[in-house]
Amino acid sequence: MIDEFGMDTISLAGPLEAKLQAMRSAGFSQVMLNARDLVGHPEGWEAAARLVRESGLRVTGFQVLRDFEGLSGRLHAYKVEIAKHMIEMCAALGCKVLLACSSTSSHASADAQQLAGDLRKLAMLALPHGVKIAYEALSWGRNINRFMQAWELVCEADFPNLGIGLDSFHLLAAKDPLEDIELLSSWRIHLVQLSDFMWREAPTFEERIATARHFRVFPGEGVHTEQLAELVTRLDEIGYSGDYSFEVFNDDYQQIPLAAVCERARRSALWLSEDVLRRSTPLATDVTRRPAARG
Repeated sequence: MIDEFGMDTISLAGPLEAKLQAMRSAGFSQVMLNARDLVGHPEGWEAAARLVRESGLRVTGFQVLRDFEGLSGRLHAYKVEIAKHMIEMCAALGCKVLLACSSTSSHASADAQQLAGDLRKLAMLALPHGVKIAYEALSWGRNINRFMQAWELVCEADFPNLGIGLDSFHLLAAKDPLEDIELLSSWRIHLVQLSDFMWREAPTFEERIATARHFRVFPGEGVHTEQLAELVTRLDEIGYSGDYSFEVFNDDYQQIPLAAVCERARRSALWLSEDVLRRSTPLATDVTRRPAARG
């Protein structure tokens, strides 16, 4: 089984049952779930949660709470209620991490103290359920769009179950300096999501959004292979021992068989584990160690 790297259901077409089975068959032991995987199930979200628990796959994380911080009045109260529902579903899955993305709302305040206070409140809501909050900087976020900004805000909020989530797409699109990884504390990194894309530049917010939502590829398939290897190596060097999830939004992958998509993810996991991190992975030997095939 592949223990360190997991897949996101967003990469696959079809019903939840088929996605879980395809991941298991490819040798993965964990899955990143989207709230829509649960609420869209024909028998209801509780039935979907039971299905996930019975699959034998560990849930890497649950996503995604959007536009939470920086709001006021009724907007803030509304988002608090949404957060409570998502935390409830996250806990029902036996999942330990809820992903929250930096706000893109035009109504969000830029006041750092308010933003930190809101993240602290979110973490307090999650704490009784045993859920951690991974706060991720979207590269098109209104106020927080670099991972060091997210880090500074999390440190300012300073709550035990609050940490950051790192997404390689956003780091690469924003051209964040990877050497800044050394400034992070590994215990405050709650999740790392990995993907690549096929062109060097995504300079505008519009280009980043379009690429992120439609044209990501698995690590090793795109043009940022060296940077991805450096990112994972730097995280390993600071002592990060948590999970990696392949968050690959790709319209083409939605049109090919699930097994073919999972095989691409499997090759990426082998490359990262054996060639980049140089770890022995107890997998079948019929797959050559290399980045995922192109094309």
